[in-house]
This record gives sequence, C-alpha cells and structure tokens, in this order.
Amino acid sequence: MKANRIWSWIFLALGILYFALPLIGTLEFSLKLRRGAYSLDAYWVVLGDPRFQQTFLYSVMMALATIVVGVLLVVPTAYWVRLKLPGWRPFMEFITLLPLVIPPIVIVFGYIRLYNTSSWLPLTGSAMGTNILLMFGYVVLALPYMYRAVDTGLRAIDVATLTEAAQSLGAGWVTILSRVILPNVAVAVLSGAFLTFAIVIGEFVMAALLSRPAFGPYMQLLGANRAYEPAALAVIAFAITWGCMALIQVVSRFAPKTPEQPH
Repeated sequence: MKANRIWSWIFLALGILYFALPLIGTLEFSLKLRRGAYSLDAYWVVLGDPRFQQTFLYSVMMALATIVVGVLLVVPTAYWVRLKLPGWRPFMEFITLLPLVIPPIVIVFGYIRLYNTSSWLPLTGSAMGTNILLMFGYVVLALPYMYRAVDTGLRAIDVATLTEAAQSLGAGWVTILSRVILPNVAVAVLSGAFLTFAIVIGEFVMAALLSRPAFGPYMQLLGANRAYEPAALAVIAFAITWGCMALIQVVSRFAPKTPEQPH
C-alpha cells in the first residue's frame, strides 16, 4: 500500500509538470517584450488594444445570451423528462452528447447552408440575424455541459414531491419552474453557466466562419502577426477559464446533497 501511494504521488507530480511547464514557459515568454528585463508590457499592449476590448465585450455579451437561452431551454426540458418521461432519459442523454461527436465546423456549415440569404430564413443576411445564429450555435456547443449540470442538480432534489406540494397550493407550471425548481437547482445552473462562458470565450470556428468580431478569431489574428502579445493573451484566456473552473468549485459546495436511498 505504501509503495502504491508513492507511485500515485509520482504520477500526480508528472501530470502536474506536464500541464504546468508549458504554461510557465508561456508566462515567462510573455514577460520578455522589454529586452533584458521582465515586464508586463505585452499585457498592457493587449489590454489597451481597442480590438481586444471590442471582441472581448462581444464574446461576453454572446456568452450571457447563450447562458440565458440555454437555461430557458434546458431547465424545463430536464425537469419534464425527470418528472413525466423518465424513460426518455437515455434518448435525451444521447441527443445532448451529439455536439461532442459532430465537429463545430460541420454544424456551422449546416447553419450557413440552411440560413443563407437564399434560404427560407435568411439569418446571415444581417448582422443581428448572424449574431442570433451564432448564439444558437453556442447553445448547441454548450448543451452537453448545461444539460448534465442541470440533470445532476435535479437528481439531488425530490422533484415529484416539490411539484405536488406546489400544485396543492395552486401554483401553475411557470410558477413551479421559476419559484420552486429553479432556486433548488441554482447551483447546478451556475456550474453549467460558467462552463458555457468558458466555451464561448474561447470558441473560434463558428465565429470565424460566420465573420463575427469574437474573442477567438481575435486571438488567432493576433497570434499570426505578433510574438509576445499572443503569449500574454493565451495567459489571460487561461486565467479566465481557470477562474470559471474555480467558481464552479466554489458554488458546488453549496449544492444540496443527494439524499441517501433507503436500503
């Protein structure tokens, strides 16, 4: 047992080094814009770039819209499946896993084919329509994570009892969802929201092919023309993603515990 524990720590240390060393190297390189000294000049250049501010703000707004639409779509669906259609759960899990199997480039080409200017719904004919199309594309990409987060939260509460209690007090379905179910799965929804935010901020393929001024294409464009600034931007992107992961860990501590099943 002692030997197994030692090997476990060795493999853990190797794993940490495997992931940490490239990031440390990127961080060090990003600090070398000023010759002969370490400085934050590359970060100030990136943060002061108007294109960074515009693309980052655009992606943040798209992420917030994606989270709202994703919650409105997933929470009622997962609740109804768990309450009325438990036999459909394997089918729903299969459907929500498809975005992990189908590459985003296939999805976005399908969107362009269906919603171009010569189609029955020409969303790509205007900036607003293209933004809406991109937002729905992000909803699809985030669906596996949002659905599983919400489904896990629903497993931790007694959905049937809460619904019956609310109905006995005269509550309708909208009231039950908004004032009973959603507050009880708020932590799970926040976890899915943080994952969605991280996905949208770093997404490149859909935004680039739909010609939207998002953060992902800006990162690629900067990487093709600069040296130190892309390294600083990569560190910033890592910090955003890790911040989202840390927030998930924080909010998960407040999640309701799954009740023990009687033997």
